[in-house]
Amino acid sequence: MALLSNFRTLCLPSHGLASTEFVTPFFSISIFLFARLNVEERPKWDNKVQYMLTCIGFAVGIGNVWRFPYLCQIYGGGAFLIPYLIALVFEGLPLLYLELAIGQRLRKSSIGVWTSISPLLGGVGIGSMIVSFLVSMFYNTILAWVLWYLFHSFQEPLPWSYCPLNENLTGFNEECEKSTPVNYFWYRETLNITPNIETSGSLQWWLVVCLASAWSIVYICFIKGIDSVGKAVYVTTTFPYLVLTIFLVRGLTLPGATDGLAYLFTPDWEILKNPQVWLDAATQIFFSLSVAFGGLISFSSYNSERNDCERDAVLVGVINSATSLYASIPIFSILGFKARSAFNSCLERNILTLTNHFEFSDQNVTLENYDQWYNHLNEKFPDQVQNLNLRECDLQTFLDQSASGTGLAFIVFTEAVIEMPGSQVWAVLFFVMLFSLGLSSMFGNLEGVITPIRELHLVPKMIPNELLSGILCLISFGVALIFSLGSGNYWVEVFNGYVGSVPLLIIAFFEIISVIYIRGMKTFSDDIYLMTGRRPNIYWKACWLVISPLMLLVVLVAYVIVQPKAYTLISAAFFYTLFNIIVLLLNYFTVSERSDIPSFTKNNKIIKSCFHKRLLWNNQLFEG
Repeated sequence: MALLSNFRTLCLPSHGLASTEFVTPFFSISIFLFARLNVEERPKWDNKVQYMLTCIGFAVGIGNVWRFPYLCQIYGGGAFLIPYLIALVFEGLPLLYLELAIGQRLRKSSIGVWTSISPLLGGVGIGSMIVSFLVSMFYNTILAWVLWYLFHSFQEPLPWSYCPLNENLTGFNEECEKSTPVNYFWYRETLNITPNIETSGSLQWWLVVCLASAWSIVYICFIKGIDSVGKAVYVTTTFPYLVLTIFLVRGLTLPGATDGLAYLFTPDWEILKNPQVWLDAATQIFFSLSVAFGGLISFSSYNSERNDCERDAVLVGVINSATSLYASIPIFSILGFKARSAFNSCLERNILTLTNHFEFSDQNVTLENYDQWYNHLNEKFPDQVQNLNLRECDLQTFLDQSASGTGLAFIVFTEAVIEMPGSQVWAVLFFVMLFSLGLSSMFGNLEGVITPIRELHLVPKMIPNELLSGILCLISFGVALIFSLGSGNYWVEVFNGYVGSVPLLIIAFFEIISVIYIRGMKTFSDDIYLMTGRRPNIYWKACWLVISPLMLLVVLVAYVIVQPKAYTLISAAFFYTLFNIIVLLLNYFTVSERSDIPSFTKNNKIIKSCFHKRLLWNNQLFEG
């Protein structure tokens, strides 16, 4: 009762408005929620290491391994680092710092934070929750694919290194022979893919089993919330760095490694004139840091009040980008080895053709003197050489045959592993690393869903976290069965291209507007001063006030305009419209429970007076 009395006293305006005129049913609900949210104890991390490993694991995901190296390759190697670092400094770090700071200060989830600033901002948190839920479904499908490959990595020989026999056992599978064993294993043995997204096909039982296994592992690790996640991240976050180091040492010793590294990091400054480079750099750093999902806000809310969130944001952002660079070296060392092996095989076939035609001895033409012999024979016998139909062997062409995403993980890299001695060991290490990266990212996605569900009181408080996590994983598994159909890969690409792109940009933009322009730059600076003992410098303020929201707007507009439509059947406009409708409806029914809310919110002076006095009271409690 004392708490309720203090709240009424602090929030009642001083211009003589009667209390019966001011205290509406909505205000009574606000008093109740405010009292609960400020009295209830919030769990805390066991130690700072668990928190940092969890944030790093959430930020550092599969995209650091299969997306960033690809962008470096196609956009001028080292030249791509310039727009990437600019995006990190002026877009990524400010957003990351803002989320960690506001979550730690208000000590709530992604929904509680925004409704604390203003009840009308609840849709921002709901949007984050919806995106986290949808992304977790297709993201865990990728982990199911990884488990499928991991299981087959223990076979000798690797099943994607040869074509299977046909049904009559009289020869090799015709479809495989027309393609390659690697492509056949991915598209037929794994996905059993249909011709298009309209042809759904049937459920692939092996993918259903792998999907169930992936969700079971996620549930076991997340069963007790941050208590179990804090233990799991010791393995899931650190193990990928161990594997990357092993691949780095092995990759640098392979023939052709220098070719891959030179191809990766040789700068092409002309490419910087292409606006697509700057767009991809901005989107890569944004999505790589996992901002706007709500998970980072929830994680930081479990911190102690005096934690240095500025240092945490810089550390997580730098480690995330450094990991991308670090992963690029072993990846392209191995891809360089693959390109050199393919290049040498091409030359060896040409050498065999020349040797047989001109009746040379086996030692006459070698890989080292092939160019000399070819030029000599082409000058002396041009007609005969032309009629031999020799293959055009160009190392640059083989280096260009790279890919990103599933193409890198399940096609290019698996083909490279075949050529490495002890291929089973390297395949197991690679897919265990991918699974660890994806698993640590899944923790943040689930945290961005479960904690808001609790704060929205969508489930009875008597339901323990173990049961709630199990229900969520079971529902997600059921919905994600669409990705186990023959058309599942198409749906993964659609969700990846639409759900996890523009909605996140919109959410991040409104996060900055909410904190800096609605809560206020001065108030936010005071918050940071209370937590860290220092106010944000001019760099942070300039980014929050102007640079970061402007960059987000530019990226958002450019992304919608430039991004190609993957499928005409499922348009981007449909996904964006559906997303916005869901957020608006949920926001309406969550916030506007009474018809008298507009009469309350129109009085801006009352809102500001109540918010300002509540903030002063919070600070007194915080400092005392």
